[in-house]
Amino acid sequence: MAFRIYTKTGDKGETALFGGRRVPKSHLRVEAYGTVDELNSFIGLLRDSTEDRAVGDVLGQIQHRLFISCRWNRRWTKWTAACPN
Repeated sequence: MAFRIYTKTGDKGETALFGGRRVPKSHLRVEAYGTVDELNSFIGLLRDSTEDRAVGDVLGQIQHRLFISCRWNRRWTKWTAACPN
């Protein structure tokens, strides 16, 4: 059974970024969201697949730095493609 989601904003080929700014779905920042999400998923998969604790720790540090960097950029600087939004 499929559920429908209604956002009441319509689909005119646009999406909203954090803060409400609307951009085309083909915008570089939207692409970057997906790329960062895929990277995080892949790092998580590798982290769960390894039995080497040192490797798992390094992968965890990479994930942590990725998201700390995004939080820092969000708070103190303008958005960049590396940290979309």
